[in-house]
Amino acid sequence: MDFGPVPLKDAEGAMLAHSLVLADGSRIRKGTILDAKMLRDVEAAGIETVTVARLADHDVAEDEAAGRIGDLISGNHLRKDSARTGRVNFFAAANGIFRVSRALVDAVNAIDPAITLATLHDFTEVNEGRIVATIKIIPYAVSSTSLARVLELDLATAFAIQPYEPKSVAFIATELPGMKASVVNKTRANLEKRLALSGSSVVSDQRVPHETGAVANALSQTPDDCDLVVLFGASAISDERDVIPAAVEKAGGSITRFGMPVDPGNLLLLAELGGRPVVGAPGCARSPAENGFDWLLQRLCANIPVSADDVAGLGVGGLLMETGSRPHPRVARKPGGPVPVAAVILAAGQSRRMGKINKMTVPVNGKPMVRHVGEAATGAGVDRVCVVTGYQPDETLAALSGLEVVNVPNPDHATGLSSSLAAGIAALPEKCGAAIILLGDMPFVTSAMIGQMLEASRDHPGHIIMATHEGKRGNPVLWPARFFDELQQVEGDVGARHIIGANADFVVEVELGRAASLDLDTPEALKAAGE
Repeated sequence: MDFGPVPLKDAEGAMLAHSLVLADGSRIRKGTILDAKMLRDVEAAGIETVTVARLADHDVAEDEAAGRIGDLISGNHLRKDSARTGRVNFFAAANGIFRVSRALVDAVNAIDPAITLATLHDFTEVNEGRIVATIKIIPYAVSSTSLARVLELDLATAFAIQPYEPKSVAFIATELPGMKASVVNKTRANLEKRLALSGSSVVSDQRVPHETGAVANALSQTPDDCDLVVLFGASAISDERDVIPAAVEKAGGSITRFGMPVDPGNLLLLAELGGRPVVGAPGCARSPAENGFDWLLQRLCANIPVSADDVAGLGVGGLLMETGSRPHPRVARKPGGPVPVAAVILAAGQSRRMGKINKMTVPVNGKPMVRHVGEAATGAGVDRVCVVTGYQPDETLAALSGLEVVNVPNPDHATGLSSSLAAGIAALPEKCGAAIILLGDMPFVTSAMIGQMLEASRDHPGHIIMATHEGKRGNPVLWPARFFDELQQVEGDVGARHIIGANADFVVEVELGRAASLDLDTPEALKAAGE
Protein backbone atom coordinates (compact mmCIF):
# COMPACT_ATOMS: atom_id res chain seq x y z
CA MET A 1 0.00 0.00 0.00
CA ASP A 2 1.27 3.44 -0.93
CA PHE A 3 0.63 6.07 1.75
CA GLY A 4 1.52 9.74 2.10
CA PRO A 5 0.78 13.33 1.09
CA VAL A 6 0.27 14.10 -2.60
CA PRO A 7 -0.69 17.20 -4.64
CA LEU A 8 -4.39 17.43 -5.43
CA LYS A 9 -3.73 16.70 -9.11
CA ASP A 10 -2.43 13.24 -8.17
CA ALA A 11 -5.14 12.37 -5.61
CA GLU A 12 -8.12 11.39 -7.79
CA GLY A 13 -9.15 7.79 -7.19
CA ALA A 14 -7.07 7.51 -4.00
CA MET A 15 -8.44 6.93 -0.50
CA LEU A 16 -8.43 9.91 1.85
CA ALA A 17 -6.35 9.10 4.93
CA HIS A 18 -7.43 11.98 7.21
CA SER A 19 -10.84 13.65 7.36
CA LEU A 20 -11.07 17.16 5.90
CA VAL A 21 -13.31 20.08 6.87
CA LEU A 22 -14.17 22.29 3.90
CA ALA A 23 -14.87 26.00 3.72
CA ASP A 24 -18.65 25.58 4.12
CA GLY A 25 -18.21 23.42 7.23
CA SER A 26 -18.98 20.17 5.41
CA ARG A 27 -16.68 17.21 5.92
CA ILE A 28 -15.06 14.56 3.77
CA ARG A 29 -14.54 11.50 5.94
CA LYS A 30 -11.36 9.50 6.00
CA GLY A 31 -11.59 6.38 3.85
CA THR A 32 -13.51 8.24 1.11
CA ILE A 33 -12.40 7.59 -2.48
CA LEU A 34 -11.66 11.05 -3.84
CA ASP A 35 -13.30 12.10 -7.11
CA ALA A 36 -12.85 15.22 -9.24
CA LYS A 37 -15.70 17.19 -7.64
CA MET A 38 -14.42 16.52 -4.14
CA LEU A 39 -10.96 17.65 -5.12
CA ARG A 40 -12.35 20.90 -6.55
CA ASP A 41 -14.07 21.53 -3.21
CA VAL A 42 -10.83 20.76 -1.38
CA GLU A 43 -8.93 23.19 -3.60
CA ALA A 44 -11.58 25.86 -2.96
CA ALA A 45 -10.91 25.46 0.76
CA GLY A 46 -7.28 26.46 0.16
CA ILE A 47 -5.86 22.99 0.66
CA GLU A 48 -3.02 22.09 -1.70
CA THR A 49 -2.07 18.56 -0.63
CA VAL A 50 -3.91 15.62 0.93
CA THR A 51 -2.70 12.46 2.60
CA VAL A 52 -3.97 9.41 0.75
CA ALA A 53 -3.60 5.67 0.53
CA ARG A 54 -3.52 3.55 -2.64
CA LEU A 55 -3.89 -0.22 -2.47
CA ALA A 56 -1.38 -2.45 -4.21
CA ASP A 57 -2.40 -5.53 -6.19
CA HIS A 58 -1.64 -7.86 -3.27
CA ASP A 59 -3.54 -5.76 -0.71
CA VAL A 60 -6.98 -6.52 0.73
CA ALA A 61 -9.09 -3.52 1.74
CA GLU A 62 -9.75 -3.07 5.47
CA ASP A 63 -13.50 -3.80 5.43
CA GLU A 64 -13.13 -6.90 3.28
CA ALA A 65 -10.31 -8.22 5.46
CA ALA A 66 -12.18 -7.60 8.73
CA GLY A 67 -15.35 -9.12 7.30
CA ARG A 68 -13.61 -12.29 6.11
CA ILE A 69 -12.03 -12.84 9.53
CA GLY A 70 -15.35 -12.15 11.24
CA ASP A 71 -17.08 -14.73 9.05
CA LEU A 72 -14.83 -17.43 10.53
CA ILE A 73 -16.16 -16.91 14.05
CA SER A 74 -19.42 -18.67 14.76
CA GLY A 75 -19.42 -19.19 18.52
CA ASN A 76 -22.71 -19.71 20.32
CA HIS A 77 -24.98 -16.77 21.18
CA LEU A 78 -23.02 -14.12 19.32
CA ARG A 79 -24.18 -11.34 17.04
CA LYS A 80 -21.87 -9.34 14.79
CA ASP A 81 -22.27 -6.17 12.80
CA SER A 82 -21.06 -5.58 9.27
CA ALA A 83 -17.53 -4.36 8.60
CA ARG A 84 -17.09 -0.59 8.86
CA THR A 85 -13.88 1.45 8.97
CA GLY A 86 -11.97 -1.80 9.11
CA ARG A 87 -13.83 -3.00 12.20
CA VAL A 88 -16.23 -5.84 12.98
CA ASN A 89 -17.80 -5.83 16.46
CA PHE A 90 -19.28 -8.88 18.17
CA PHE A 91 -22.09 -8.64 20.72
CA ALA A 92 -23.62 -11.02 23.23
CA ALA A 93 -26.92 -12.41 21.96
CA ALA A 94 -27.86 -13.75 25.41
CA ASN A 95 -27.22 -12.99 29.06
CA GLY A 96 -24.44 -15.23 30.31
CA ILE A 97 -20.70 -15.77 30.67
CA PHE A 98 -18.18 -14.86 27.96
CA ARG A 99 -15.72 -17.64 27.17
CA VAL A 100 -12.62 -17.10 25.04
CA SER A 101 -9.56 -19.05 23.93
CA ARG A 102 -6.54 -16.92 24.78
CA ALA A 103 -4.36 -19.14 22.59
CA LEU A 104 -6.43 -18.41 19.48
CA VAL A 105 -6.65 -14.67 20.17
CA ASP A 106 -2.89 -14.53 20.70
CA ALA A 107 -2.35 -16.49 17.48
CA VAL A 108 -4.31 -13.92 15.47
CA ASN A 109 -2.49 -10.98 17.01
CA ALA A 110 0.93 -12.57 16.44
CA ILE A 111 0.60 -12.77 12.64
CA ASP A 112 0.63 -9.11 11.62
CA PRO A 113 0.37 -5.95 13.77
CA ALA A 114 -2.06 -4.60 11.20
CA ILE A 115 -4.62 -7.28 12.15
CA THR A 116 -5.97 -7.09 15.70
CA LEU A 117 -8.51 -9.03 17.74
CA ALA A 118 -9.51 -7.73 21.18
CA THR A 119 -11.98 -9.36 23.57
CA LEU A 120 -13.28 -9.22 27.11
CA HIS A 121 -11.62 -11.39 29.76
CA ASP A 122 -12.54 -15.05 29.96
CA PHE A 123 -15.48 -15.67 32.34
CA THR A 124 -16.77 -12.08 32.12
CA GLU A 125 -20.46 -11.75 32.90
CA VAL A 126 -22.29 -10.08 29.99
CA ASN A 127 -25.79 -8.90 29.29
CA GLU A 128 -27.47 -9.29 25.93
CA GLY A 129 -26.26 -6.58 23.56
CA ARG A 130 -22.93 -5.94 25.26
CA ILE A 131 -19.90 -5.73 22.95
CA VAL A 132 -17.59 -8.68 23.70
CA ALA A 133 -14.97 -8.59 20.94
CA THR A 134 -13.76 -6.47 18.04
CA ILE A 135 -11.69 -7.20 14.95
CA LYS A 136 -9.85 -4.10 13.77
CA ILE A 137 -7.66 -3.68 10.71
CA ILE A 138 -5.37 -0.80 11.63
CA PRO A 139 -4.25 0.48 8.18
CA TYR A 140 -6.54 0.84 5.17
CA ALA A 141 -5.49 -2.53 3.81
CA VAL A 142 -3.48 -5.62 4.74
CA SER A 143 -1.43 -7.96 2.64
CA SER A 144 -3.24 -10.97 1.24
CA THR A 145 -0.44 -13.14 2.67
CA SER A 146 -1.08 -12.04 6.26
CA LEU A 147 -4.83 -12.39 5.81
CA ALA A 148 -4.40 -15.92 4.44
CA ARG A 149 -2.42 -16.93 7.53
CA VAL A 150 -5.22 -15.70 9.80
CA LEU A 151 -7.86 -17.49 7.73
CA GLU A 152 -5.96 -20.77 8.20
CA LEU A 153 -6.64 -20.64 11.97
CA ASP A 154 -9.59 -22.57 13.38
CA LEU A 155 -11.40 -19.54 14.78
CA ALA A 156 -14.93 -20.96 14.71
CA THR A 157 -15.09 -21.25 18.50
CA ALA A 158 -12.47 -18.66 19.46
CA PHE A 159 -15.08 -17.16 21.76
CA ALA A 160 -18.73 -17.68 22.64
CA ILE A 161 -21.36 -16.94 25.25
CA GLN A 162 -22.30 -19.61 27.77
CA PRO A 163 -25.91 -18.53 28.39
CA TYR A 164 -27.54 -18.34 31.76
CA GLU A 165 -30.20 -20.85 32.73
CA PRO A 166 -32.69 -19.70 35.39
CA LYS A 167 -32.09 -21.40 38.72
CA SER A 168 -34.34 -22.00 41.71
CA VAL A 169 -32.37 -20.84 44.72
CA ALA A 170 -32.83 -21.74 48.39
CA PHE A 171 -31.87 -18.91 50.75
CA ILE A 172 -30.81 -19.84 54.28
CA ALA A 173 -29.66 -17.20 56.77
CA THR A 174 -28.53 -17.69 60.34
CA GLU A 175 -29.33 -15.20 63.09
CA LEU A 176 -27.82 -14.23 66.42
CA PRO A 177 -29.66 -12.62 69.36
CA GLY A 178 -30.21 -8.89 68.77
CA MET A 179 -29.70 -9.16 65.01
CA LYS A 180 -32.21 -7.00 63.11
CA ALA A 181 -34.48 -8.66 60.55
CA SER A 182 -33.76 -5.75 58.20
CA VAL A 183 -30.14 -6.95 57.85
CA VAL A 184 -31.26 -10.32 56.52
CA ASN A 185 -33.96 -8.73 54.36
CA LYS A 186 -31.38 -6.49 52.72
CA THR A 187 -29.05 -9.47 52.24
CA ARG A 188 -31.78 -11.36 50.41
CA ALA A 189 -32.63 -8.29 48.31
CA ASN A 190 -29.00 -7.99 47.17
CA LEU A 191 -28.92 -11.72 46.32
CA GLU A 192 -32.05 -11.31 44.20
CA LYS A 193 -30.41 -8.42 42.33
CA ARG A 194 -27.41 -10.65 41.62
CA LEU A 195 -29.71 -13.35 40.28
CA ALA A 196 -31.81 -11.03 38.12
CA LEU A 197 -29.64 -11.10 34.98
CA SER A 198 -29.75 -14.91 34.87
CA GLY A 199 -33.51 -15.01 35.42
CA SER A 200 -32.98 -17.00 38.62
CA SER A 201 -35.09 -16.47 41.74
CA VAL A 202 -35.25 -17.26 45.44
CA VAL A 203 -37.98 -19.88 46.00
CA SER A 204 -37.23 -20.82 49.60
CA ASP A 205 -36.35 -18.57 52.57
CA GLN A 206 -35.31 -20.07 55.93
CA ARG A 207 -33.93 -18.10 58.89
CA VAL A 208 -32.52 -20.14 61.73
CA PRO A 209 -30.28 -19.74 64.79
CA HIS A 210 -26.53 -19.73 64.17
CA GLU A 211 -26.11 -23.31 65.34
CA THR A 212 -24.85 -26.41 63.53
CA GLY A 213 -27.97 -28.47 64.22
CA ALA A 214 -30.37 -25.74 63.14
CA VAL A 215 -28.50 -25.14 59.88
CA ALA A 216 -28.27 -28.90 59.14
CA ASN A 217 -32.01 -29.21 59.69
CA ALA A 218 -32.68 -26.28 57.34
CA LEU A 219 -30.53 -27.91 54.67
CA SER A 220 -32.46 -31.15 54.97
CA GLN A 221 -35.75 -29.25 54.57
CA THR A 222 -34.71 -27.45 51.40
CA PRO A 223 -37.25 -28.13 48.62
CA ASP A 224 -36.24 -30.91 46.26
CA ASP A 225 -36.72 -28.73 43.16
CA CYS A 226 -34.08 -26.19 44.24
CA ASP A 227 -31.01 -26.08 41.99
CA LEU A 228 -28.73 -24.17 44.34
CA VAL A 229 -28.47 -23.40 48.06
CA VAL A 230 -26.95 -20.16 49.32
CA LEU A 231 -26.11 -19.88 53.03
CA PHE A 232 -25.47 -16.55 54.77
CA GLY A 233 -24.01 -16.92 58.23
CA ALA A 234 -24.59 -14.35 60.97
CA SER A 235 -20.91 -14.85 61.74
CA ALA A 236 -18.19 -15.30 59.12
CA ILE A 237 -16.86 -18.80 58.43
CA SER A 238 -13.37 -18.96 59.92
CA ASP A 239 -12.57 -22.70 59.69
CA GLU A 240 -13.81 -25.89 58.02
CA ARG A 241 -15.05 -26.99 61.46
CA ASP A 242 -17.13 -23.81 61.92
CA VAL A 243 -20.94 -23.80 62.09
CA ILE A 244 -21.77 -23.61 58.37
CA PRO A 245 -19.34 -26.27 57.02
CA ALA A 246 -20.04 -28.53 59.99
CA ALA A 247 -23.78 -28.28 59.25
CA VAL A 248 -23.24 -29.20 55.59
CA GLU A 249 -21.38 -32.36 56.61
CA LYS A 250 -23.95 -33.19 59.29
CA ALA A 251 -26.68 -32.96 56.64
CA GLY A 252 -24.77 -35.49 54.48
CA GLY A 253 -22.92 -33.09 52.20
CA SER A 254 -19.23 -32.70 51.39
CA ILE A 255 -16.87 -29.72 51.33
CA THR A 256 -15.43 -28.90 47.90
CA ARG A 257 -13.31 -25.95 49.02
CA PHE A 258 -13.15 -23.45 51.84
CA GLY A 259 -11.24 -20.25 51.11
CA MET A 260 -11.05 -18.24 47.90
CA PRO A 261 -8.08 -16.24 46.51
CA VAL A 262 -10.34 -13.29 45.75
CA ASP A 263 -10.45 -10.23 47.98
CA PRO A 264 -13.09 -9.32 49.00
CA GLY A 265 -14.55 -12.82 49.13
CA ASN A 266 -11.86 -14.87 50.91
CA LEU A 267 -14.16 -16.60 53.41
CA LEU A 268 -16.30 -18.44 50.87
CA LEU A 269 -17.36 -22.06 51.16
CA LEU A 270 -18.21 -24.28 48.18
CA ALA A 271 -19.87 -27.58 49.02
CA GLU A 272 -22.17 -30.24 47.54
CA LEU A 273 -25.31 -31.78 49.02
CA GLY A 274 -27.63 -34.17 47.26
CA GLY A 275 -26.14 -33.44 43.84
CA ARG A 276 -26.57 -29.68 44.03
CA PRO A 277 -24.06 -26.96 44.96
CA VAL A 278 -24.15 -25.26 48.34
CA VAL A 279 -22.42 -21.90 48.72
CA GLY A 280 -21.52 -20.48 52.11
CA ALA A 281 -21.39 -16.79 51.21
CA PRO A 282 -18.68 -14.50 52.62
CA GLY A 283 -19.79 -11.51 54.67
CA CYS A 284 -18.97 -9.09 51.83
CA ALA A 285 -21.73 -10.70 49.75
CA ARG A 286 -24.27 -8.83 51.88
CA SER A 287 -23.15 -5.73 49.96
CA PRO A 288 -24.03 -5.13 46.27
CA ALA A 289 -20.36 -4.34 45.49
CA GLU A 290 -18.58 -6.91 43.32
CA ASN A 291 -16.72 -9.65 45.21
CA GLY A 292 -15.64 -13.27 44.80
CA PHE A 293 -19.15 -14.55 45.51
CA ASP A 294 -20.33 -12.91 42.26
CA TRP A 295 -17.82 -14.87 40.21
CA LEU A 296 -18.87 -18.21 41.68
CA LEU A 297 -22.60 -17.49 41.44
CA GLN A 298 -22.30 -16.41 37.79
CA ARG A 299 -20.60 -19.65 36.77
CA LEU A 300 -23.11 -21.81 38.59
CA CYS A 301 -26.03 -19.98 36.95
CA ALA A 302 -24.43 -20.60 33.54
CA ASN A 303 -24.01 -24.35 34.24
CA ILE A 304 -20.23 -24.06 34.30
CA PRO A 305 -18.84 -26.68 36.71
CA VAL A 306 -16.67 -25.26 39.50
CA SER A 307 -14.06 -27.46 41.13
CA ALA A 308 -11.63 -26.81 43.96
CA ASP A 309 -8.92 -26.23 41.35
CA ASP A 310 -11.13 -23.71 39.52
CA VAL A 311 -11.52 -21.70 42.72
CA ALA A 312 -7.78 -21.92 43.40
CA GLY A 313 -7.09 -20.48 39.93
CA LEU A 314 -8.89 -17.19 40.57
CA GLY A 315 -6.01 -15.43 42.31
CA VAL A 316 -4.66 -13.53 39.30
CA GLY A 317 -7.10 -10.65 38.92
CA GLY A 318 -8.69 -11.55 42.23
CA LEU A 319 -7.67 -8.38 44.04
CA LEU A 320 -10.89 -6.37 43.93
CA MET A 321 -10.22 -4.13 46.91
CA GLU A 322 -10.80 -0.95 44.88
CA THR A 323 -13.96 -2.16 43.14
CA GLY A 324 -16.75 0.28 43.96
CA SER A 325 -19.46 -0.95 41.62
CA ARG A 326 -20.25 -3.45 38.93
CA PRO A 327 -18.46 -2.70 35.65
CA HIS A 328 -21.45 -3.26 33.40
CA PRO A 329 -25.18 -2.63 33.34
CA ARG A 330 -27.49 -5.22 34.88
CA VAL A 331 -30.34 -4.43 32.48
CA ALA A 332 -29.81 -5.31 28.85
CA ARG A 333 -30.57 -3.07 25.89
CA LYS A 334 -32.17 -4.97 23.05
CA PRO A 335 -29.86 -5.25 20.04
CA GLY A 336 -30.68 -3.94 16.60
CA GLY A 337 -31.05 -0.45 15.22
CA PRO A 338 -29.08 2.70 15.94
CA VAL A 339 -28.56 3.89 19.49
CA PRO A 340 -30.46 7.15 20.10
CA VAL A 341 -28.08 9.97 21.03
CA ALA A 342 -29.10 13.25 22.66
CA ALA A 343 -27.28 16.51 23.24
CA VAL A 344 -27.56 18.36 26.55
CA ILE A 345 -26.56 22.05 26.57
CA LEU A 346 -25.82 23.40 30.06
CA ALA A 347 -26.96 27.04 29.95
CA ALA A 348 -28.30 27.67 33.46
CA GLY A 349 -25.34 29.41 35.14
CA GLN A 350 -25.63 32.82 36.77
CA SER A 351 -22.73 34.38 34.82
CA ARG A 352 -21.19 35.73 38.04
CA ARG A 353 -17.76 36.23 36.47
CA MET A 354 -19.31 38.11 33.53
CA GLY A 355 -20.66 40.84 35.80
CA LYS A 356 -24.29 41.82 35.31
CA ILE A 357 -24.47 40.35 31.81
CA ASN A 358 -26.18 37.05 30.93
CA LYS A 359 -23.26 35.50 29.10
CA MET A 360 -25.53 33.12 27.18
CA THR A 361 -26.87 36.11 25.25
CA VAL A 362 -23.57 37.96 24.72
CA PRO A 363 -22.94 38.45 20.97
CA VAL A 364 -20.09 36.39 19.50
CA ASN A 365 -19.45 36.98 15.81
CA GLY A 366 -22.91 38.51 15.48
CA LYS A 367 -24.89 35.81 17.32
CA PRO A 368 -25.76 35.17 20.96
CA MET A 369 -23.14 32.88 22.46
CA VAL A 370 -25.57 30.06 23.31
CA ARG A 371 -27.05 30.13 19.80
CA HIS A 372 -23.71 29.03 18.36
CA VAL A 373 -23.88 25.97 20.63
CA GLY A 374 -27.56 25.35 19.84
CA GLU A 375 -26.95 25.47 16.09
CA ALA A 376 -23.96 23.13 16.42
CA ALA A 377 -26.03 20.62 18.37
CA THR A 378 -29.14 20.73 16.18
CA GLY A 379 -27.00 20.46 13.05
CA ALA A 380 -25.06 17.42 14.25
CA GLY A 381 -27.74 14.81 13.60
CA VAL A 382 -28.52 13.89 17.22
CA ASP A 383 -31.99 12.63 18.12
CA ARG A 384 -32.84 15.34 20.65
CA VAL A 385 -31.31 18.56 21.97
CA CYS A 386 -32.09 19.54 25.57
CA VAL A 387 -31.15 22.97 26.93
CA VAL A 388 -30.93 23.30 30.70
CA THR A 389 -31.95 26.82 31.74
CA GLY A 390 -31.96 28.57 35.10
CA TYR A 391 -30.63 32.12 35.26
CA GLN A 392 -32.75 34.48 33.11
CA PRO A 393 -34.32 31.56 31.20
CA ASP A 394 -36.52 33.72 28.96
CA GLU A 395 -33.50 35.58 27.58
CA THR A 396 -31.63 32.33 26.98
CA LEU A 397 -34.58 30.73 25.20
CA ALA A 398 -35.11 33.85 23.09
CA ALA A 399 -31.51 33.50 21.88
CA LEU A 400 -32.40 29.98 20.72
CA SER A 401 -35.69 30.86 19.02
CA GLY A 402 -36.39 28.88 15.88
CA LEU A 403 -34.14 25.98 16.88
CA GLU A 404 -35.64 22.58 17.66
CA VAL A 405 -34.63 22.31 21.32
CA VAL A 406 -36.34 21.09 24.50
CA ASN A 407 -36.24 23.44 27.48
CA VAL A 408 -35.28 21.78 30.78
CA PRO A 409 -35.76 24.22 33.68
CA ASN A 410 -33.38 23.79 36.61
CA PRO A 411 -34.77 25.55 39.70
CA ASP A 412 -31.62 24.55 41.62
CA HIS A 413 -29.18 26.14 39.16
CA ALA A 414 -27.63 28.31 41.89
CA THR A 415 -26.18 25.18 43.57
CA GLY A 416 -23.74 24.63 40.71
CA LEU A 417 -23.16 22.80 37.47
CA SER A 418 -23.95 19.34 38.91
CA SER A 419 -27.64 20.16 39.40
CA SER A 420 -27.91 21.20 35.75
CA LEU A 421 -26.14 18.04 34.65
CA ALA A 422 -28.55 15.92 36.71
CA ALA A 423 -31.57 17.80 35.35
CA GLY A 424 -30.40 17.34 31.77
CA ILE A 425 -29.79 13.61 32.18
CA ALA A 426 -33.14 13.12 33.91
CA ALA A 427 -34.93 14.75 30.96
CA LEU A 428 -33.54 12.31 28.38
CA PRO A 429 -35.81 9.74 26.71
CA GLU A 430 -35.92 6.34 28.38
CA LYS A 431 -34.30 4.62 25.38
CA CYS A 432 -31.49 7.16 25.02
CA GLY A 433 -28.20 5.30 24.55
CA ALA A 434 -25.76 8.19 24.95
CA ALA A 435 -25.64 11.92 25.60
CA ILE A 436 -23.12 14.54 24.58
CA ILE A 437 -22.80 17.26 27.21
CA LEU A 438 -22.09 20.74 25.79
CA LEU A 439 -21.36 23.95 27.68
CA GLY A 440 -23.35 26.99 26.63
CA ASP A 441 -20.26 29.24 26.85
CA MET A 442 -18.17 27.31 24.30
CA PRO A 443 -19.38 28.83 21.00
CA PHE A 444 -16.57 27.56 18.77
CA VAL A 445 -17.57 23.88 18.98
CA THR A 446 -19.13 23.08 15.60
CA SER A 447 -21.49 20.45 14.21
CA ALA A 448 -18.54 18.84 12.45
CA MET A 449 -16.68 18.50 15.76
CA ILE A 450 -19.71 16.93 17.41
CA GLY A 451 -19.85 14.59 14.41
CA GLN A 452 -16.26 13.51 15.10
CA MET A 453 -17.24 12.59 18.64
CA LEU A 454 -20.32 10.69 17.47
CA GLU A 455 -18.16 8.76 15.02
CA ALA A 456 -15.71 7.89 17.81
CA SER A 457 -18.66 6.69 19.91
CA ARG A 458 -19.81 4.40 17.11
CA ASP A 459 -16.30 2.98 16.81
CA HIS A 460 -15.99 2.58 20.60
CA PRO A 461 -19.46 1.71 21.93
CA GLY A 462 -19.83 2.00 25.68
CA HIS A 463 -16.86 4.37 26.04
CA ILE A 464 -16.65 7.93 27.35
CA ILE A 465 -15.64 10.21 24.46
CA MET A 466 -13.68 13.32 25.53
CA ALA A 467 -12.70 16.34 23.47
CA THR A 468 -9.07 17.49 23.76
CA HIS A 469 -6.94 20.49 22.81
CA GLU A 470 -3.30 19.57 22.21
CA GLY A 471 -3.77 16.50 24.36
CA LYS A 472 -5.41 18.34 27.28
CA ARG A 473 -8.94 17.22 28.07
CA GLY A 474 -11.77 19.69 27.72
CA ASN A 475 -15.37 19.73 26.49
CA PRO A 476 -17.74 18.47 25.19
CA VAL A 477 -17.93 14.95 26.67
CA LEU A 478 -20.07 12.12 25.32
CA TRP A 479 -21.41 9.71 27.94
CA PRO A 480 -22.94 6.27 27.27
CA ALA A 481 -26.18 5.51 29.11
CA ARG A 482 -24.54 3.16 31.61
CA PHE A 483 -23.12 6.22 33.39
CA PHE A 484 -26.39 8.17 33.57
CA ASP A 485 -27.23 7.08 37.14
CA GLU A 486 -23.79 8.13 38.38
CA LEU A 487 -23.99 11.47 36.58
CA GLN A 488 -27.22 12.26 38.42
CA GLN A 489 -25.43 11.72 41.74
CA VAL A 490 -22.65 14.25 41.09
CA GLU A 491 -22.58 17.13 43.57
CA GLY A 492 -21.06 20.62 43.59
CA ASP A 493 -19.57 22.59 40.71
CA VAL A 494 -16.74 20.29 39.57
CA GLY A 495 -18.51 18.14 37.01
CA ALA A 496 -17.92 14.40 36.67
CA ARG A 497 -14.12 14.26 36.85
CA HIS A 498 -14.13 11.52 39.48
CA ILE A 499 -16.26 9.27 37.27
CA ILE A 500 -13.83 9.76 34.41
CA GLY A 501 -10.89 9.02 36.72
CA ALA A 502 -12.50 5.83 38.00
CA ASN A 503 -13.14 4.61 34.44
CA ALA A 504 -9.87 5.54 32.76
CA ASP A 505 -9.88 2.35 30.67
CA PHE A 506 -13.15 3.45 29.04
CA VAL A 507 -12.05 6.92 27.90
CA VAL A 508 -11.40 7.74 24.23
CA GLU A 509 -9.97 11.15 23.36
CA VAL A 510 -10.84 13.14 20.23
CA GLU A 511 -8.64 16.13 19.33
CA LEU A 512 -10.85 19.13 18.45
CA GLY A 513 -8.31 21.91 18.79
CA ARG A 514 -8.73 25.19 20.67
CA ALA A 515 -12.55 24.99 20.60
CA ALA A 516 -12.38 22.22 23.22
CA SER A 517 -10.72 24.44 25.82
CA LEU A 518 -12.02 27.95 25.10
CA ASP A 519 -14.98 28.78 27.35
CA LEU A 520 -16.00 32.43 27.50
CA ASP A 521 -16.94 32.97 31.14
CA THR A 522 -15.28 36.36 31.79
CA PRO A 523 -15.18 39.70 29.91
CA GLU A 524 -11.44 39.17 29.47
CA ALA A 525 -11.94 35.75 27.87
CA LEU A 526 -14.59 37.22 25.58
CA LYS A 527 -12.29 40.04 24.52
CA ALA A 528 -9.37 37.64 23.94
CA ALA A 529 -11.56 35.39 21.80
CA GLY A 530 -12.61 38.36 19.68
CA GLU A 531 -9.00 39.32 19.15
